[in-house]
Amino acid sequence: MDKTYVISKGQKPTKEQLREIAEAKRHPIVFDENCPELSPAMYKAFKSFLNQRNRKKYQDIPIFFILCIEF
Repeated sequence: MDKTYVISKGQKPTKEQLREIAEAKRHPIVFDENCPELSPAMYKAFKSFLNQRNRKKYQDIPIFFILCIEF
């Protein structure tokens, strides 16, 4: 069974949603013809796509770096 939750920025998930997510963690992932397991090459391509998408998505957001130095 598939469930989709849309949580807007600043919105917190309900206790029921958190309970269902915790329950889902206990079940194994089942692959089938509609959802096959990714090969290493497909996984690498998907990861590259996500990195490119995220770079474009956040490119206008300023990034601050904190440098911690121990003496």
